[in-house]
Amino acid sequence: MITKDTMITVVNKYGGRVGYKVDDLGVRRTFYPNEKKEISFEELEKLSYAPGGATILKDFLEIQNQEALVKLFNATPEIEYFYTKEDIKNLMTTGTLDQFLDCLDFAP
Repeated sequence: MITKDTMITVVNKYGGRVGYKVDDLGVRRTFYPNEKKEISFEELEKLSYAPGGATILKDFLEIQNQEALVKLFNATPEIEYFYTKEDIKNLMTTGTLDQFLDCLDFAP
């Protein structure tokens, strides 16, 4: 059961820095490429309501808790959301064309 105090692992999967601030909590964060941080669910929820916050969470940061993702976005993420760099390398070298196209369509 997720509560506002539940700590969630969040990873920057973008190739550059990603930053945001949540004024209600007085929080300002910067993630460097591949950096992991433990963030409270409350902070993620407040960020999701901020202008551009949902885009940051969906397209640049990986939330490594499926229950939190469902609560934040009211949807179960596609399997491609959780692909690692190694998974992507394997897909590109040994995967099928359909698998690759699915990845392009559904991965952030």
